[in-house]
Amino acid sequence: MKKWMMIAIACILAFTLAGCSSNSDNAITDGAEIGKVSDMKGTVRVALAGWKLENGIDPLTGNETIGLTDYLKATFDKMYPNIKLEVFQIPWENAKAKQSAMLLSKDVDILYTGGAFASQWYQDGLLRDLDDLIAADKSFDPSMYLQGIWNNSYSTKSPDGTKQFGIPAVLGRRLIVYDAQLFKDWGVDPLSAKPTPAEVLEKAKKMTGKNPKTGEQNYGLFWSGNSLNGSTFVALTLAFGAKGAEGNLNDIKNIKWMLNTPEMVQVLDWLKEAAALPPKGFINAQGAENFGLNKNNIAIGLDQSGGSTMSEYRAKKDGALLDRFPSVMNLGPKGEGWVAVDPFVMAKDAKDVEASWEVLKFLSGYETQKYMYRNYSNTPTLRDADFVDEKDQYVKRALEVAEVAHSELMDEANPFFMSDIVPAVNGFISKAAAGNAPDSKTFLDELQARAEKWTANLK
Repeated sequence: MKKWMMIAIACILAFTLAGCSSNSDNAITDGAEIGKVSDMKGTVRVALAGWKLENGIDPLTGNETIGLTDYLKATFDKMYPNIKLEVFQIPWENAKAKQSAMLLSKDVDILYTGGAFASQWYQDGLLRDLDDLIAADKSFDPSMYLQGIWNNSYSTKSPDGTKQFGIPAVLGRRLIVYDAQLFKDWGVDPLSAKPTPAEVLEKAKKMTGKNPKTGEQNYGLFWSGNSLNGSTFVALTLAFGAKGAEGNLNDIKNIKWMLNTPEMVQVLDWLKEAAALPPKGFINAQGAENFGLNKNNIAIGLDQSGGSTMSEYRAKKDGALLDRFPSVMNLGPKGEGWVAVDPFVMAKDAKDVEASWEVLKFLSGYETQKYMYRNYSNTPTLRDADFVDEKDQYVKRALEVAEVAHSELMDEANPFFMSDIVPAVNGFISKAAAGNAPDSKTFLDELQARAEKWTANLK
């Protein structure tokens, strides 16, 4: 009797677990049947910076998240049952060092990483061009990606723009977001769809001080004064037509530096004037902890993501904050700004190129981007990201900004930009906030001389 009872219980558990697994798969695939795509065999080693492998809880919304392991079981493993994936999860904190070591020791085939890292590895000869694989694969359509990114990003294109070494997988969101309630309190007209630096500065000045309705201290403006990639500075160079340099990253020795032009002086003069408007902590990226939330006291946020506001909406399904914090384009002439792109790339010495390409294509494709958006709010790189929540104005705006994006030499792929220009500009901002900024032209003359010396030392 006991034996039969145990068998019965075992059967019930088996059916229950099978049912749970099926339900879980349906949640991942929206109920679509996932079938075999290929009998291709192989082993592919994948190093992912920052991806979560196990199921968990979103700390901002409290919603359950599906880890990559379960996602792959429900999708890729069924599509390619004979391709074995060896997945390595790497924290962003040491992603560059760890992934660099894996590339040098030939212990990895596919990597998801930061755009600046990918660009450097390509220039160091550690990554494989993908053009031949793209041309040979009739199922792969490059036009599915935002063309401003596909055609121009240094994170996926060779420095001369002729080779494709990466597939764009995740975008950074850098928008102008403003507090419509504070604008109303101060009687200031809303920002235009593509605001200029002059408009932003003029309206921000009007809203710095004691709020006429609440009596609370308001700040007209915020941006991150110690940005590692100088994104606000880059957006301003685009707005003022300050190139900063001419040439090609493929031939760094012959770059012509243009850091002390009248247009660049305008950029620095704007930063000097604007530095008086944010909370003092902005020079250390502090003071905007409540931006996008009910207790906000900042009128305009540059290079914002809308993440806090959207998380509140996802947690409470209350659209009031979405209405209060509308987004507009960035500062460039077409609304463009600096757009971060994190790509998938293939190691130069990938062991199984054919299988690795299938993995790379899948992980940077539509289904995976949908999965990453729904679970982790990642911004897709697709022209038709129809899975984006209709209420998510911030991702939609980010896609608009990315579509008009273009890379200039004021970019993280430029080694002198990252090593010298960004720290120097951040130092200038810090001094401006303290009321003792140097003369803009003098500062830029010194930076120009430093750049020319840096280039000369490369020869």
